[in-house]
Parts: sequence; structure tokens; C-alpha cells
Amino acid sequence: MTTIASLEVIPHSQQRYPTCGDWILGQGGELLVLVSEMKDEDSEFLVALHELVECYLCKKAGVTDEQVTEFDKAFEVKRTSGNTDEPGDDPKAPYRTQHQCATLIEMIVCREMGKDWKEHEENVNRL
Repeated sequence: MTTIASLEVIPHSQQRYPTCGDWILGQGGELLVLVSEMKDEDSEFLVALHELVECYLCKKAGVTDEQVTEFDKAFEVKRTSGNTDEPGDDPKAPYRTQHQCATLIEMIVCREMGKDWKEHEENVNRL
């Protein structure tokens, strides 16, 4: 069973690679979710929710933290200037299905909060 060890909002520069949210699942099942600090706590919450859902679904599907991180880092190396695509939306992403489900949940909660999705995306893309 996954235990949530911690959820931290950190300076963007402290992420393992250029990402607004990251999850690390320890060998003992402890989960660490890291969210980049933004000027909007709603966006921070939405990213944290996304990471939590994505991590759990990946775990259930046998997709490891290492597979996700390796793919994301390679994606970022190839990223062209101005490209704001999410690595998890790439058809080759080993966690594409889990990422897209987490995004759908993130969008639903965003709507229920009365927050504009485009505004949320802009907060993330400003990082």
C-alpha cells in the first residue's frame, strides 16, 4: 500500500528536471509529491492532485518512477523553445494513459473550483 510521506511545494529550480510536478515512490511505498511554487495555490493544488492520481495509477499498472523519470528527462532534452507539450501526452510515454486520466481529473476539479483551465495552464507554463 502507498503511504503519502509528504507533499511539498518547492522552488521550481529544485525540481529534478524541468517539471511543475513530480512524484517519487520509495521502495518502502512512501510517496513524495513535489510541486513547483506558483503564485496561485489553486494551481499548486491541481498539480499535486494530478501527481497523486498519476502515481497511484502508474503503480497499479506496473509503471515505475524510473520509467516515467527517464522518459520525461529525455523528452525535456529534445524540447524545442516555446513548446509547452506535456511529456505524458506523447504517444510513446510509458504512462500516457495514467497521465491523461490524471489530467481529466485535474480538469474536472479545476472546473468545480470555478477556476479557468487556460489560466491554470498559464500559471504552469510561466515556470
